[in-house]
Amino acid sequence: MNDNDPLAVPQRRPRPADPADRPARLAVGVVGAGRVGAPLAAALALAGHHVVAASGVSDASRRRAEDLLPDVPLTTPQDVIARADLVLLTVPDDALLDLVSGLASTGALKPGQLLVHTSGRFGVSVLEEAARAGALPLALHPVMTFTGTSVDVQRLVGCSFGVTAPEVLRPVAEALVVEMGGEPEWIDEAARPLYHVALANGANHLVTLVAQSRDLLAAAGVRAPDRMLGPLLGAALDNALRSGDLALTGPVARGDAGTVAAHVAELRRVAPEALAAYIAMARLTADRALTAGLLKPESAEALLDVLAEGGAS
Repeated sequence: MNDNDPLAVPQRRPRPADPADRPARLAVGVVGAGRVGAPLAAALALAGHHVVAASGVSDASRRRAEDLLPDVPLTTPQDVIARADLVLLTVPDDALLDLVSGLASTGALKPGQLLVHTSGRFGVSVLEEAARAGALPLALHPVMTFTGTSVDVQRLVGCSFGVTAPEVLRPVAEALVVEMGGEPEWIDEAARPLYHVALANGANHLVTLVAQSRDLLAAAGVRAPDRMLGPLLGAALDNALRSGDLALTGPVARGDAGTVAAHVAELRRVAPEALAAYIAMARLTADRALTAGLLKPESAEALLDVLAEGGAS
């Protein structure tokens, strides 16, 4: 591996050959054993911790828990809290505050209990009520999409985690991430919203763009759009991560206003629902290409005129 290459694949950390060879150090409970909670708990079990209880509302969550956490009892959130030293709160963002408030108001939390949420949006302020009850708050956000299967446990190796915690708990938070095979990245409390929108803007909208491209290729008669897109998008992603705006290519970055006009006309005819997104992305691409010196000002002017006309039509 090239130590000077920022995109070199990190070496995989060895996991214990047999968890039984290491004594369990923490009793782990999972509230919301869905796509994220079950794999994280399984990773902690591989590191030698003991998963003692899990809760899940949907049938899918319960099946995931049974597959990844065999012999772990499925019970109520209150019972999970009562049994565990470390509690993973892996519920949707919008449910997290109400869950924490409910647990704090019922006196379910124990002083000195580690309370970990995995939301990218929040830091530890969302756990404030729990902290006042004596819980130790940690925010550990794995920067990965989850399937809720054993594949996720392997994907955690080398995965970045956005870590936010009180300074005194930072070593604990980072140690837990490393034990799951991840790479801790410290995120300030105030920076969590910006951190999260950066990830969502890249990962979530990428899926939308790829799916849209597949649909358009299929409409053009391409029999295997995924096979056609795979090498192209893989190279584009690699180049973008390595070179940033200097990796920009295509008619917008070149200032080919005529080609862009043809794109706008074709999208209006075939897929008008995709036109607004194309124009918005083309404008942003033109701005970045201009700033990077890839696009000449006179070419940018003609290009932006085409996009303005396309958006107004």
